[in-house]
Amino acid sequence: MQSPHEILGPSRRSLLLGATATALTAGAVTAASAATASASTTASASAGSASGAAAGAAAGATGSAAVAVPSPDTLPLTGGADFPIGLFWPPHPYASTAERFAEIKNAGFDFVISGNYAGDGNIFQYQLGLARDAGLKMLISDDIQIRNMSRWFSISDTTSDFLSVTPAEAAALYVRARDAYGPYSSLAGFNFYDEPGAGWFATLAKALSISRELAPQLLPYINLFPSDDASYYRGFVDVVKPSLISFDRYPLLSEGREDANYFHNWAIVRDAALHGDIPSWVFIQTLAYNNHREPTAAELLWQVNISLAYGAKGIQYFTYWTPEAARGEGFGPALITVDGQRTSRYDAAKQINTTWLHQVGRELKPLVSETVEHANETPLPNGAVGFTPTNLVSGITGDAVVVGTFRSRDTTSGDRWLLVANRSHSTRARAVVSVNEQTVGSIGIFQPARQKYTPQRVAPIPISLNPGAATLLKLTTK
Repeated sequence: MQSPHEILGPSRRSLLLGATATALTAGAVTAASAATASASTTASASAGSASGAAAGAAAGATGSAAVAVPSPDTLPLTGGADFPIGLFWPPHPYASTAERFAEIKNAGFDFVISGNYAGDGNIFQYQLGLARDAGLKMLISDDIQIRNMSRWFSISDTTSDFLSVTPAEAAALYVRARDAYGPYSSLAGFNFYDEPGAGWFATLAKALSISRELAPQLLPYINLFPSDDASYYRGFVDVVKPSLISFDRYPLLSEGREDANYFHNWAIVRDAALHGDIPSWVFIQTLAYNNHREPTAAELLWQVNISLAYGAKGIQYFTYWTPEAARGEGFGPALITVDGQRTSRYDAAKQINTTWLHQVGRELKPLVSETVEHANETPLPNGAVGFTPTNLVSGITGDAVVVGTFRSRDTTSGDRWLLVANRSHSTRARAVVSVNEQTVGSIGIFQPARQKYTPQRVAPIPISLNPGAATLLKLTTK
């Protein structure tokens, strides 16, 4: 049978032979030029075939025409009412069983980002089946087709560049991945690149355009590295035009220290997300590694609630399964140990996800982050903004809290939501939120167990928060 890459010729194209490792689709793609081509594919036993029309469309995709950017509201995970909770480093292939995926679902997770040495297309298909049966979604990482079009090679019309593929070739690669995994209802999308540098943004923009043209129903996912450079995140939004902005920064350092720029990083990511009108996601730290400490249950909750206050629309856990010692970064136990045992952090994450995060996240997901302020904290952390009274909230006294204020997308509504989070992950906080009785008609305190707001008298609201905890208030205006 002819290799899908025989048409690509020698030198730079010969490097793409690794794409056959997916072993899911096989056939011939015959290109007439960089812009137009026709193709037919022959199905493999494991995946079914890509139609000639689909392959022809892929080969003809050049990225020159503008492709509509779908609203995040229409995509898996970013769309819908439910707040997405995901994990990275799932069970390795030998531990990928129905029981293990049910264990993930039972802990309140909604999606899995593949990894932990799952790099073969047959394994991905197997895990997609497990995810489907457990009621989970998956974002596929490390598929060789996607890597070849978005990470190992740039996308360029300059065919003399040995480390690039043309847009038509990139589209042909994408079709293989789409058709291999698309039949699984659990497929949410593809992870195109983890922590790209700014120099890669132009290629990622082309890759996402190809994805949107050929599979507008899938979520194109990219996670960014931690940075204090606002232009990195703004450039990502402006050039790549992503469907969300995700980043990782792990604030819990050894010897009880905090990353001094954690809030600054969150502030500039929040700004970039608002600039692009897209959701912001974040990874939270679940384990000790390389100068970072093992989180307590309260510190897991603290990361979640600080992120919610800063406008997060999705939470991801790093990691779920513990990476083995051979990876060399000194990883301690995560939610599940290397040998598959649950840790106390599994129970803590389950408690957070199932009794708080899903419920409060559902309230916050459709809202727009208006402000995030630190009250009663001196000096302010780098990047943080101090509390300023408004026509609705006249004062916040007591212990240090972080207050995220949210508004409806309906600009005619004057109602506001306040997520008040304990600034501390080790001590209880007591604060009083005073409202303007001339402008506030009613106050509700969100009860996650009932998923309702309990009405309160319009008066100063005393708040008592356990370490890392938060509460959600709704201020209905007169």
